[in-house]
Amino acid sequence: MDRVLRDGRLSDDRRVDIEITDGLISRIVTSAESPPDTLVDDLNGWLVLPALAEPHAHLDSALTAEFAPNRRGDLQGAFDAGDEAFAAGNITHEGMVARAVNAIELLMVHGVTAVRSHVAVGGRFGVRHVVALQEARSHFGGLIDIELVAITLSPMTGTAGAENRAALLEAIELGVDRVGGCPHLDPDGAGLIENAIKVAADAGIGIDLHVDETLDPSVFTLRELAHQVQGSGFEHPVTASHCVSLGMQAPQVQVEVAREVASAGINVITLPQTNLFLQGRNHQTAIPRGLTAIRTLQEAGVLVAAGADNVQDIYNLVGRSDPLETAALMVMAGHQLPDIAYEMVSNDARECIGLLRVDVAVGAPADLLVIDATSIRHAMADAPLSRRVYHNGLLVASANQQTVVHRTE
Repeated sequence: MDRVLRDGRLSDDRRVDIEITDGLISRIVTSAESPPDTLVDDLNGWLVLPALAEPHAHLDSALTAEFAPNRRGDLQGAFDAGDEAFAAGNITHEGMVARAVNAIELLMVHGVTAVRSHVAVGGRFGVRHVVALQEARSHFGGLIDIELVAITLSPMTGTAGAENRAALLEAIELGVDRVGGCPHLDPDGAGLIENAIKVAADAGIGIDLHVDETLDPSVFTLRELAHQVQGSGFEHPVTASHCVSLGMQAPQVQVEVAREVASAGINVITLPQTNLFLQGRNHQTAIPRGLTAIRTLQEAGVLVAAGADNVQDIYNLVGRSDPLETAALMVMAGHQLPDIAYEMVSNDARECIGLLRVDVAVGAPADLLVIDATSIRHAMADAPLSRRVYHNGLLVASANQQTVVHRTE
């Protein structure tokens, strides 16, 4: 036994001691006697939950909002802000590494033990962002699982996409974990999907594509992705992020495509923060929410996780690097109940990343969030900062929040 978490509260309100051995939960008892050399953490009745995960981040752009302001607040304003920041020389290797390290630390303090980040590849970036994020990742050995996806700029197809395709191959040689891209932005979306599958198959890695990040129902590449994944016999994990336009299809089309996505074994990640901010600005009445057809996908058996996407950058001016914020949006905008919303940012997100699911149970990996709350609903509603975060049984981050009301007599 390496560590005892004393007096933790389980989701069924039981107060227990949790023993950890070799990174796994080895025993859960009402009271444990600890050998003299065992680390003991007194949890003071705080709630013990599976750790959080961030399945879709952009660490190369995180925390840039102060010096790259999106003055219009829309997608074109984001592009303009990015161009201005690059032209002004504000995007440096050292600055990107420092911001990425800061962003990862913020995720950890809030309870995240695994993150998948997309990183821009191609165009004026080449593979510089990959190199920067790999350097940032090197600061966290054993503290958090970090996966990088090469989101290749468009176009990826045709003669015009040759340079971007070459950059993707270079990124794979550098060791990115998945192939990414945006088929809905490419002149040949089907061709992009075909190329992504071939490149990923040759490299023996999975795929995570930005798919149909638009409210325009005529832009609809998700079905093509499902057909190609099934038709090619691709054997590695596939994730479709965003899938916004699916939510704009007729109900029967949603059901049909959701079944095809399930049959292809594709996971879906919905991203409420950025999509609520950017989508629907041209609609004056009955403004759409910018979310995919969550319930229809779930009912078809598709694994649907939720992520933050952008945090304090040109695409999302706010965000606190806390998946509980995303979970709360799943309750309010995605019509999910709190327990399901929490799963979407914890175990469902972990499974999307390719990690084992975590239960507060004997034999499970000791990836845990301990938070000063009485229930999942309470944790999501108040988002208290008092937290302790364990990864493979190690305490990797903690925060203590103190609040005082100063009354006068």
